[in-house]
Amino acid sequence: MEKKDKRYQGRTLRKVLTYIKAYRLYLAMSLVFAVTTVAATLYIPVLTGRAIDHVLAPGQVNFLVLTKLLWQMGIIILVTALAQWLMNVCNNKITYEVVQDVRREAFAKIEILPLKYIDGHSHGELVSRVIADVDQFADGLLMGFSQLFTGAVTILGTLLFMLNINLKITLVVVLVTPVSLFVASFIARRTFSMFMLQSATRGEQTSLINEMIENQKVVQAFSKEKDVLEKFDEINGRLEKASLEATFFSSLTNPGTRFVNSLVYTGVALAGALFAMAGGSTFTVGQLSCFLSYANQYTKPFNEISGVVTELQNALACAERIFALIEEQPQVPEPQQAKALEHVEGNVELEHVYFSYHPGQNLIEDFNLKVKPGQRVAIVGPTGCGKTTLINLLMRFYDVDGGSIEVEGKDIREVTRKSLRESYGMVLQETWLKTGTIRENLKMGKPEATEEQLLEAAKAAHAHSFIKRLPNGYDTVIGEDGGSLSAGQKQLLCIARVMLCLPPMLILDEATSSIDTRTEMKIQNAFARMMKGRTSFIVAHRLSTIQEADIILVMKDGHILEQGSHKELLEQKGFYSELYNSQFAV
Repeated sequence: MEKKDKRYQGRTLRKVLTYIKAYRLYLAMSLVFAVTTVAATLYIPVLTGRAIDHVLAPGQVNFLVLTKLLWQMGIIILVTALAQWLMNVCNNKITYEVVQDVRREAFAKIEILPLKYIDGHSHGELVSRVIADVDQFADGLLMGFSQLFTGAVTILGTLLFMLNINLKITLVVVLVTPVSLFVASFIARRTFSMFMLQSATRGEQTSLINEMIENQKVVQAFSKEKDVLEKFDEINGRLEKASLEATFFSSLTNPGTRFVNSLVYTGVALAGALFAMAGGSTFTVGQLSCFLSYANQYTKPFNEISGVVTELQNALACAERIFALIEEQPQVPEPQQAKALEHVEGNVELEHVYFSYHPGQNLIEDFNLKVKPGQRVAIVGPTGCGKTTLINLLMRFYDVDGGSIEVEGKDIREVTRKSLRESYGMVLQETWLKTGTIRENLKMGKPEATEEQLLEAAKAAHAHSFIKRLPNGYDTVIGEDGGSLSAGQKQLLCIARVMLCLPPMLILDEATSSIDTRTEMKIQNAFARMMKGRTSFIVAHRLSTIQEADIILVMKDGHILEQGSHKELLEQKGFYSELYNSQFAV
């Protein structure tokens, strides 16, 4: 397990470095300022030691030299402060540019992931990766830049200064150092898997919260508040346990290294005192004071770096989840020679189509259909028979496993997705509206539409009257997924949006399921005018809405059982006849 974690850490760290590489100029500047900060900081003890040596005895102080040293110390302190500020500016620039790049790439990947992946993962968990995990990654990265560079340079710098003062005492420091490194490394290796578990559990919690907020009405309708709270408490308890374990073990690093560093300081003080008291020694009290200051500064970065290592474990664990998303296989790319669909009249043909959501469990098998321009094709059948799946295949939200789907004689896998989807107007049972004004939502498919066209489409969809009653009419801002609008009003807006585009082909999947019967009759008339001359695919459970269809496909278990007009299918007295009579039986 430890080897596996180490391999993951190394791989993740290499990926992080590839992002940082783009900002190597800022990285180089940060290193220069870090060296400047450390060099200036380390030079102050030298001046302090000299000052001490110029205080000879009570009443025998060389104020001329002391004044000069104090001026030098003041200038060096100002240089140190400026260099440290500039270093932090560079570190912030690197960190948040990298975070911006990672978050942009993660969101861009979500936009091109196949719907199979989106449907198979909790939306809240994906949100947690892009938001919470990236924030945690940013915190660790910023701390790493802020303390890792200065810490490493401080260790190297103090060693050089100490070697310049006294070689033997410096050896005492160097010999004890590996113990501190071993303690930090030993603990850090064991915390990565704990932070991975913490991050995964946090994503699970975010997913539950997201799901419950979206479906709070259902939760309250079924009085499931207690059950939801119990599930939340269970996940929250696991998160608490994972967080405490990760934090507890990682927090052992700092006291462990402090203990070792105290040993270093004690060893330096003891050895230095013995050297200073030895007869004929040139090692002065001022040099001992300087050396003790260096020993303290030498050990301090080990404490800081141990804290940084802990944060980096958390950051790398979060980064691993982000990169796992970024590296997911995108949807099948369009071929280089893919061309846009042009002059679409509505010829659609499905030949020997096979499709399954799960390998070995075919949903659609050997499906064949030929639709001529202007025909209205109704698709009916029991729940789970493959109606919506067929729509997903027509829009190429999913790709067929076998066979082909052609529009105007061209395989849809050989044309651009944009041109294919622009050829369809789609109204689904599940409405989707973005945060923005009513006007912006209606113009989504046709931004260049005129005000006259907008009003005409809204009137045709019978949405104009309720829109005018809103506080700001068409400029009323609605919240996420329609905000406080009713389900019927949201569906009317979606219908108006399609009526504004008027593409050559239409897909209506239970398009009037949330609308009252009177309004539905009016919209059906509007649909009839809109569908005239356009190929239309209509998914419906209420068979009264599809009686005028040119072709009715009766599906069951992914197969077409029956095919024909409403009248023909009733005369056959088959499965369609049973469905129809079951709905209208007294």
